[in-house]
Amino acid sequence: MHDVDVVIVGAGCAGLAAAKALNAAGVRFVVLEAMDRIGGRALTSSDDFGVPFDVGCAWLHAADRNPFYPEAQAAGWTLRHHDMGLDHLWFGKRRATAAEMADEARAEAELSACIDRHKGGDDRLSTVIEACHALRASATFAGPMDFGADDDEISVTDFRSAADLDPNYLSREGYGALIHRWGADVPVTLSTPARRIRWSGPGVEVETDRGTIRARAVIVTVSTGALAFDEIAFTPELPLAHQEAIFDLPMGLLTKIPLQVDGTRLGLKPFDDVLMERHARHDLYFLAFPFDLDLIVGFVGGDFAWEMEAAGQTAAVDFVTDRLVDMFGSEARKAVGHGIMTNWSAERYVRGGYAAARPGKAHARAVLAEPVADRIWFAGEALAGGLKQTAAGARLSGEAVAEKVTLRLALLDHPA
Repeated sequence: MHDVDVVIVGAGCAGLAAAKALNAAGVRFVVLEAMDRIGGRALTSSDDFGVPFDVGCAWLHAADRNPFYPEAQAAGWTLRHHDMGLDHLWFGKRRATAAEMADEARAEAELSACIDRHKGGDDRLSTVIEACHALRASATFAGPMDFGADDDEISVTDFRSAADLDPNYLSREGYGALIHRWGADVPVTLSTPARRIRWSGPGVEVETDRGTIRARAVIVTVSTGALAFDEIAFTPELPLAHQEAIFDLPMGLLTKIPLQVDGTRLGLKPFDDVLMERHARHDLYFLAFPFDLDLIVGFVGGDFAWEMEAAGQTAAVDFVTDRLVDMFGSEARKAVGHGIMTNWSAERYVRGGYAAARPGKAHARAVLAEPVADRIWFAGEALAGGLKQTAAGARLSGEAVAEKVTLRLALLDHPA
């Protein structure tokens, strides 16, 4: 390993984007990735079902602003517009009536208006939901399914600052596969976690198991979950404000439990959205048979997702199978074949899905985005502005930070 201008820590969307931007600017860099692959939380696998399945990010959000969307089109990806709506609602084993479905549609619009009107006071999303008398389905989509956290753990300010992500698209070939294709030309040193970043001198030193790299600056793109678990040590310690910001942006979690279902569509159409409300916030969302594949994908979010992943894959598959039986009868059990569970909480260098600010702590994103001594810069989905929690947002964050670092280095080389 050799000395460079910039070390990039992490080869997810933000790190890959930063590398591409630095390369275009003629800046010397090294990309270090702790895992044995690129992509971070973008991963498509065909190993389990024989067809592409997005273990990580799946929706191409905000397609009109998402730089991956035109690339998907150019690559010939099969795309389908899809926004998580509500085609079918169940209360436990009982299907909602037409009147109840209409009530839910009205409640969703009312909740959105209440969030927009909220000013000051209690910054918990749950407070607004309670005051608005919102129905449970609206709260489930706003909290666990959107932000990966329960509504009492979500900042209203942070939630409201998220951009409208419509139009959203799913791809048959896989979002993760698209991102891996896009990032394949970036030179990355895999299976090399950054252990310590020293910034007491004029530049930075990044310690790895393969040696120490000296650079003028470092761009850290790892998740706030990994940072909170001290996967990277900083010497000296980061400023207190940055340390607090990391802990004020804990990782939410959205867990997928896809099941292979053969010989029946259970009365559902491809891409139907099904929500099952249950006690104790154990709600379950299904995406039915995307692209007419023999797959139905269950989703749980927030605290329940952490519980599910702790229980393990066998328990998760059994739970989702039982819920299909509750809704569609015993024939559903006979049709269910192989099932798996995503497990991002157990991925050491991720530890969750995406960052969600604690109530009263929406400003933490801006704090963490400030460079430390013009040598340590952070980027990623947690710092992606309105496109927070998205792969596109991570990419744009990485590009923007790389441009700032390039400008800073140029100013040092050629002071006015």
